[in-house]
Amino acid sequence: MQNSQVAARQSRPRRTAFDRLRQGWSFVAKVILTQALLVGLPAIFYYGLQRGGVVLTPLHRLIATLYLLSSLWLIVETAIASFRRFAVQPKQRQIGFAEPLSASLKASLGIHGAELPEPSRPVPRCSFIVAAYLPNEQDIIMTTVHHLLRQIQRPAAGMEVILAYNTPVALPLEQTLRQLAQAYPSFRLLWVEDSQSKAENINAALQIVSGEVTCILDADHHPAIDCWPRAWRWLDQGYDVVQGRNVIRNYRQNWLTGLIALEFDSIYSISHSAKSLIMDMSVFGGSNGYWRTEVLRQVRFNPTMLTEDIDASVRTLLQGYRIVHDRSIVVTELAPATLKGFWSQRKRWAQGWLEISVKYQRRFWKSGRLSAGQKVFWTYLLYYRELFPLLAMQTLPMLASLWLLQGSLGALNQGYLWVTTEVTVLSIVLQTLVISKLAATRYPLGHFLRYVLLTPFYATLKNAIATVALYDHLKGQTDWVVTPRDVPVPASAEPPPYPLSQVAQTAQTSRS
Repeated sequence: MQNSQVAARQSRPRRTAFDRLRQGWSFVAKVILTQALLVGLPAIFYYGLQRGGVVLTPLHRLIATLYLLSSLWLIVETAIASFRRFAVQPKQRQIGFAEPLSASLKASLGIHGAELPEPSRPVPRCSFIVAAYLPNEQDIIMTTVHHLLRQIQRPAAGMEVILAYNTPVALPLEQTLRQLAQAYPSFRLLWVEDSQSKAENINAALQIVSGEVTCILDADHHPAIDCWPRAWRWLDQGYDVVQGRNVIRNYRQNWLTGLIALEFDSIYSISHSAKSLIMDMSVFGGSNGYWRTEVLRQVRFNPTMLTEDIDASVRTLLQGYRIVHDRSIVVTELAPATLKGFWSQRKRWAQGWLEISVKYQRRFWKSGRLSAGQKVFWTYLLYYRELFPLLAMQTLPMLASLWLLQGSLGALNQGYLWVTTEVTVLSIVLQTLVISKLAATRYPLGHFLRYVLLTPFYATLKNAIATVALYDHLKGQTDWVVTPRDVPVPASAEPPPYPLSQVAQTAQTSRS
């Protein structure tokens, strides 16, 4: 690296303690303001209405109905996700008297899935693009690079790993990475000058990528050893993007990472799987996505969007390309271990989805490439999921106004409200039971019990984050706050959810 480049990077200004204090106060102020606007003022308004003789029962029932519809849809998704869409490898043998009968019953119900045909040609040359912001991820990037170089099953046509990174200051780690690139010709190091985002890093890497298939990864993501042949079966069948399943690696670290782990299993094992099966459509989740390189070069990523992955997914679908979800293609990642990191990550996601909703919803309605069902699906994803947190939060001010007026909540003792509550609880329990069956990791029983008990509070927290995201969007504040990377727990404490195959063991000694 040239000395002038190092000097330029070292001269960039750093954030002061005052900047961090001001950002922290701004965060607290926004939480207080949004809760006052969406909970405090409505509570006073509802109290005044009821004092004037207005009955709020219809509004209670409307919100209860929204919860009911969401719960019923969750039950439908959970049931459908139990029907595995495709199995790459069939079972070799059946043991026991009941196994043939069970297999026959599952086949008649469609639960067993269907095996994808063998690809028409071998897996072509493949490329990993790892996007990293090294000051934040310098403690974890070497583990990821070593995993990709030493553990992954390499296609006969070859494989490359491109680390596309940005850093405002020179780091000692860069010298270590350059030495690793000399030892492994398949490892390519790319510093993206003046980059301020993951999107810019990936776009720069697309100029040098050589594989026919490209997988996008974040700095903490460790894919399964057989990811390439699994993804290639879909691409060979005519799909353009394959999205795999993300599993939390540090789920034992604390209560928050444990909640996020089960939430991710509900998203990738159930929700994405069911939607892909129903609509033959999915979304690229930002990582563990396997693209035809020619399609990825055409789509690229927009660095001005907060959720560049969803933006790319939308443009991919609107251009007529196809995205499929396969939960058998597993990648492990690190969840935020602090509430601050969790808040920053989820606020960006919520605000990014809001950007997508405003920008693309009408284009979906007008698109001639999508079916009516797919348009309804995206309307649900873009509009309903944005409006639901605002409506769901009205439960709190209505309860508060009722308590202020009557000193109790006895007026809520209505059969319909109790039924909707019971269905909501049932949907959470049912989903958790199915997660326990489909999860790539065998979680302790306590994790499932905690998830069921804390889900209502966890959902309330995410709804609060969504309201702050709406506030920032209306103010035009689109700052990207980097999610802090905590030092991961020792690898010995977190066994991977997939075995190390003989192929991967052999690949450890290969540097081609």
